[in-house]
Amino acid sequence: MKKICKFFLNVIILLTLFLNNTVSAAVKPPEVSADGAILMDASTGEVIYSKNMTSPYPPASTTKIMTALLTLENCDLEDVVTVGSKPPFADGSKIYISEGEQFKVKDLLYALLLASANDVAEALAEHISGSKEDFAKLMNKRALELGATSTNFVNPNGLYDTNHKTSAKDLAIIMRELVKHPEYTEISTTSSYKIAPTNKMDKERPLWNGNRLIQKSSEYYYRDCQGGKTGYTIQSEHSYVATAERNGQKLILALIHDKNKTYFKDAANLFNYGFNNFEVAKLYSQGQLVTNYEKDNLSIPLLAEKDFYYVKEKDSSSVPAISLNNKDTTIFDSAFKKGDILSEGTVTLNDKSLGSLKLLAGQDYEPKKFLNTATSPEKLPIIKYIASFTFVLLILLLIIEKIKQNRRKKRLRGRY
Repeated sequence: MKKICKFFLNVIILLTLFLNNTVSAAVKPPEVSADGAILMDASTGEVIYSKNMTSPYPPASTTKIMTALLTLENCDLEDVVTVGSKPPFADGSKIYISEGEQFKVKDLLYALLLASANDVAEALAEHISGSKEDFAKLMNKRALELGATSTNFVNPNGLYDTNHKTSAKDLAIIMRELVKHPEYTEISTTSSYKIAPTNKMDKERPLWNGNRLIQKSSEYYYRDCQGGKTGYTIQSEHSYVATAERNGQKLILALIHDKNKTYFKDAANLFNYGFNNFEVAKLYSQGQLVTNYEKDNLSIPLLAEKDFYYVKEKDSSSVPAISLNNKDTTIFDSAFKKGDILSEGTVTLNDKSLGSLKLLAGQDYEPKKFLNTATSPEKLPIIKYIASFTFVLLILLLIIEKIKQNRRKKRLRGRY
């Protein structure tokens, strides 16, 4: 009878655990039309949602976020750009700039991001690198530096080319770097803008922002959106990259190769999914004890080099774990100071890596010296004196012993 009761009790426990796990399961993300998609937390770089995120597709005008990034990194907003002979002949959307026309970089960035002007993209490329071909090399170099490894840019505007491709993840990575520049957010959240008359144009050029998530009059208006860039060519289909912030949490999304042109609606749904179900939590504060480095009777506290944040489901009670990448205890063979980097730990949650954290020594350490302290340089004269004295004493003892032996022999002869 006891065995039967025990069996049913175990079954009840297992069912309870199963039901609890089912209730705490992740909320299903919304459907998106794009072939490639990603939702990323901007502060940590963690991926909240993905769909073919590393698959390369032609990105069309979302390419211009890299052009904007390089412009902000290499130019001052008040710099003057003189248009060359080639940019006015760029295909596609344009603001009809002329050879020899002069603009401030700031005005060209508004035209690039609001009006998606292809001629402006080429003018900025020539201003920075001398030619759009050399600028493409700079784009690819910067992409690799950021970790955008599925990317190959051929031009600064996104006009279709079979070799011009990137992925949803790479677009998010580039956007994550771009939003670090407050000038981008200011420009990208502007509904309309006017470029003042120039040396070649006596009228203002009005610009309207094509990102409907920031247009208050649009059915797609999303109050948390802090900028974005659309893209379209017949071959590339539709693409969209954007960022939004709510209660201090910033998210980035990228939708690429969308045949159905539902990216504005899909973006709003994805942002809501992220904000409603996930939050950023702090795991360690800078200087906080993480673990101890131990060998025999030695124990050295390891402290977090910096604050470590991670993304968690709002209703999840799971806590990440950290494991040391380097457990080589030969580190105790050398002295180190408090604050020196001793190791690095990998933070994981449910077998998913959340990143790494450098670990610092929490105290000074000096290895014990097992050699006789008498061998120190300042005591060498004493050692030499003792050695000499010992040697002389040994000789004297041998002489005395020899004398004793001779006396014994003489006594023995006298007896016979």
